[in-house]
Amino acid sequence: MTPESTSSAASAGSPTRTSLVRRMRDHPAATAILALALVFAIGAAYPGPAPTEYGPDGEEITGTAAFYKWSTHRDALRQASVFGILACGMTVVIITAGIDLSVGSVLALVAVTFSIFSIHWGWSPWVAVPACLLIGAACGAVSGGLTAWFRIQPFIVTLAMMVFARGLAKSVSGGMKVSTVVQTPDGTYDYVDVPAVFNAIDSRLLGGNVSVVSLIFLACVLVSWVGLSRLRWGRYIYAIGGNEEAARLSGVPVAVMKVAAYALAGFFSAVAGICQAAQELQGDPEAGVAYELSAIAIVVIGGTNLMGGRGGIGLTLLGTLIIGYLEKILSINAVPEASRLMLTGAIIIAAVLVQGRRR
Repeated sequence: MTPESTSSAASAGSPTRTSLVRRMRDHPAATAILALALVFAIGAAYPGPAPTEYGPDGEEITGTAAFYKWSTHRDALRQASVFGILACGMTVVIITAGIDLSVGSVLALVAVTFSIFSIHWGWSPWVAVPACLLIGAACGAVSGGLTAWFRIQPFIVTLAMMVFARGLAKSVSGGMKVSTVVQTPDGTYDYVDVPAVFNAIDSRLLGGNVSVVSLIFLACVLVSWVGLSRLRWGRYIYAIGGNEEAARLSGVPVAVMKVAAYALAGFFSAVAGICQAAQELQGDPEAGVAYELSAIAIVVIGGTNLMGGRGGIGLTLLGTLIIGYLEKILSINAVPEASRLMLTGAIIIAAVLVQGRRR
């Protein structure tokens, strides 16, 4: 047998070319699923303390470990839903090879305005909700317009919007939380009822097993998936992220599509702000600080490429579950917040390194 034939036979039979590791590396969804399975394995290995429960006669009995209780999973999904809603908009922007650092501040602005409209002014939810969604979409559209028509870097534009929206939230709220405690004209304070829309958004369905906020998150995932996968708009978004100049020469309305992408991110930030206000029963101008980092982490860990042109909303859903469950597992095991932040940072670096190897 000649050396060439020996080499060819070795190459044909080499297991490394079709190894599971390489296949996992080349498919971001498979990598994200493996990461999610690893998180579940960690949760099973460290399920958290078993709370003390009491029998009918008052005797102490050992409760079920926290990770094995449905309430833990229900709460993990509920807590991750706001970040997941933000990540839906962030995914669209990142696919265009952009970034949006303003989503947390827009969330705070909408949380404050929604609380003012609903609690202090008594607006109907049929008016307050669309008005707040319009505010969020307008903030995103301004960022997109400055990026598309004035050719300013998305990082700079959205950084400026982050500062502006946060300042506007503090301005309209007077620097205070907007809650059910209302100051009367004579200087005293009075309490008003929590609006019904707040209770509706913060409620649970199916016997208390499914949070309405989680359903809103899934609805945002569905809308994003339809837009990116089934509409011409989605194909334009991928084309812009893959090669903006080629997309422009092919007749894609690049500027309009960029404005639409950032407007959608602002729209989802408004949805998240409404949910945040309903969960906290108030509008906090300090809400959403560093939420943009969590949204970016979800998108990156899911496998969407930061260079644009590649990714999808399904990957973002997986990233939301990974971050949500990881945070919950660390929480039930009483891991300090400092350690959680460091671990999240390390995971982001690992995800980016995997993307680099994949490219």
